Parts: sequence; structure tokens; C-alpha cells
Amino acid sequence: MKVKYEDHDKISIMTVEGDLISDHVDSFRRTVGERIQRGTRDFVLQVEAMTFIDSAGLESLLWLQEAAAEHLGQIRLVAPDENIRKILEITRLQHQFDTHKEVTEAIRSLR
Repeated sequence: MKVKYEDHDKISIMTVEGDLISDHVDSFRRTVGERIQRGTRDFVLQVEAMTFIDSAGLESLLWLQEAAAEHLGQIRLVAPDENIRKILEITRLQHQFDTHKEVTEAIRSLR
């Protein structure tokens, strides 16, 4: 898994590539934690290049949602592919996360 980010004031746009699985959760949480410590409140996760997510990865997204909420922030998922959408449906988490087709749309929804 690869995570790239761009910080814009209180919003972090993070691109997640590859698998968000138990082997990569610590790295993901560390990156998010650093953003929160620097004052990031809202997270836009570009997941179009995410190929798979396991239960630990889903738990990390839920953790991020809670961490953002503690700072009065929110998260948005951008462009999940069909595989990720099915995983969210199977786990009944599809309504837990707001999803958008484009980053600009996701950012607008945060304001």
C-alpha cells in the first residue's frame, strides 16, 4: 500500500493505492495521526487505486472517522471501485461513509 497526501489548511487529501490490509494499517494510522497533530480536521481519501480492503483496513477507516469527528471533522471517500463498494455493502458499511466521484465534489461537501 502506498499513501500520498496533500494538506490544504484543515483538509488532507490522501491517495491510497494498493491494498489497505492488516499489514499496512499501522503505517496508515501513523500517517493519519501526523496529519491530525498538524491540525487537519477533514480527510478526503482518493481510493480509486485501492484494490482491496480487509477487516483491519475497514476498522482503520472507522477509526479515522472517529478521530476526525473528535476534532469536528469528517471523511469522504472518492471513487471507490466496484470491488471496494461490494466490500462496503457486504459489511453493511456502505452508508457509514459518504462517497463522491471527484475530489472537488468531496471537498465542496465538507464546507
